[in-house]
Amino acid sequence: MPNLGDVFPDFEAQTTVGAIKFHEWLGNSWGILFSHPADYTPVCTTELGKAAAMQSDFAKRGVKMIALSCDSVESHQGWIKDIKGYSKCDEFDYPIIADDKRELAVKFGMLDPDEKDAAGLPLTARCVFIIGPDKKLKLSILYPATTGRNFDELLRVVDSLQLTATKKVATPVNWKQGEPCMVLPSVKAEDCPKQFPKGVTIKKVVSGKQYLRFTPQPE
Repeated sequence: MPNLGDVFPDFEAQTTVGAIKFHEWLGNSWGILFSHPADYTPVCTTELGKAAAMQSDFAKRGVKMIALSCDSVESHQGWIKDIKGYSKCDEFDYPIIADDKRELAVKFGMLDPDEKDAAGLPLTARCVFIIGPDKKLKLSILYPATTGRNFDELLRVVDSLQLTATKKVATPVNWKQGEPCMVLPSVKAEDCPKQFPKGVTIKKVVSGKQYLRFTPQPE
């Protein structure tokens, strides 16, 4: 599995929108790649339906979505009809990669050894990779095949990653867009007025150390 901060490996693949070269397809956008064990499976159908319903939310943030499942393009195309019907979505615009030989699943460490298909082969785990415009891996999450993902959380994470990529802040527990952020420990106290013109609030702690510094979300 790629490490955070590494350039995400480029690859070529067949998808539901034709052949792609991943880096070329991504361009200067952010990207989210999420893998699935197989087509016509219950949890995956709910996930891809939710992803389709949230396409505009990710697009507003300049994020391209792409899924991967260990079946053929032909199988994917049939499955998409079920996903659209179940989720009541008329649009399904993001591609699904065909990885029927499990080559990418092996390359990216996506296999779940505890969950196997009818042939006894390991199923693909539910991986999430978020890649920045610089093609570097910004986040990876690995779920077992039996646990569906929370796409509202993935959107929240994207907001945090994009904010903290350009501002000297971190986002605290359960943070959401528009809420106060935390000043990075590397920012000196004397630099705060210039860096954070909206002000900085220091929360008192038992130790007396002034490290819990909050500021309104920077523009």
